[in-house]
Amino acid sequence: MIDNFHKLQPYSLEKTEKAQLLLGELKELTEIHRTKCVEYANYLDAIGYDFDRAQALEEIPFVPIRVFKELKMKSIPDEAVFKVMMSSGTSGQKQAKIYLDKENAILQQKVLLRLLGDFVGPKRLPMLVIDSRATIRDRRLFTTRGATIMGLDFMAKKMVFALDDEMALDVDTLVDFVSTYGNDRFLIFGFTFMVWQHLFDELERRKVKLDLSNGYLLTAGGWKKLRNEAVSDKDFKKRGERVCGIRHYVDHYGMAEQTGCIYAECEYGHLHASIYSDIIVRRYKDFMPSEYGEQGFIQVLSSLPHSYPGHSILTEDEGIILGEDDCPCGRKGKYIQVLGRMKNAEIRGCSDTYAAMF
Repeated sequence: MIDNFHKLQPYSLEKTEKAQLLLGELKELTEIHRTKCVEYANYLDAIGYDFDRAQALEEIPFVPIRVFKELKMKSIPDEAVFKVMMSSGTSGQKQAKIYLDKENAILQQKVLLRLLGDFVGPKRLPMLVIDSRATIRDRRLFTTRGATIMGLDFMAKKMVFALDDEMALDVDTLVDFVSTYGNDRFLIFGFTFMVWQHLFDELERRKVKLDLSNGYLLTAGGWKKLRNEAVSDKDFKKRGERVCGIRHYVDHYGMAEQTGCIYAECEYGHLHASIYSDIIVRRYKDFMPSEYGEQGFIQVLSSLPHSYPGHSILTEDEGIILGEDDCPCGRKGKYIQVLGRMKNAEIRGCSDTYAAMF
């Protein structure tokens, strides 16, 4: 059924039509994973799930996100495993393992490019990465951080890394990139704390003036450390424009457990669910769906996890659904605000994990 989504624009379906299409896909995935993953089948039996009951998206059973740290959740044989994605984690934390076959890995990449292309255009552009090439060169570091960078490679006409192997800003490389590509549209990618520390801080400290005004900054994760330092989203954007002229921002919300299905930020600062995915916010007391504007736990639904039962996950993040089908940007679907990690939850984001070292 996933082919039905590929025929449509990623933010084109209104509530009723999207719910019908996505519900059919998720019910099918629930049954497939029940028959192919013993751990998932045992979980469904334990909660007494009734397969005939799911008549709405909120009735698709969810698994808590920590289950991917505790159990080997996969719906493919060992010989079909093409890649194992590792979630980020600070020292001493267990890491989630996400098992992908080749088909699922390609599907994730294809959808990620479709979603980001809706915000920055389908044309491949030069990309400046605020990270070190060692992040993708050393497979031992190939967690979500490295995988995210590699997943963006297909968007890049050329990928240039702004940091050296010691995670220091390579000013000569940066100046050369701007000289070569700065007069036309280009991409910048970085995890938010790393952009703040390794780009903004360093440019100011070294009194280097660069014009990155034609760049589209794609960011992800790392807000926990910045918010602890009282840095807001508005502060981040104002500083980027002041230091190096950045005016175009595309932040996104996502996780290793549902790679590919990101919730990207539009020009109005709203994070959008595409036709491939949906968001349910659940109340703290009874886990029933919250009303729009009501804070609760974020549940993420995705049509992409075919090789492991990650199509419906209750995260440890808190958020609010701001609206649906009526964002001023014109994109259909729910749009949300992510408030951060629930109190006492582990640090788990790529940039937040890196930031914890400082």
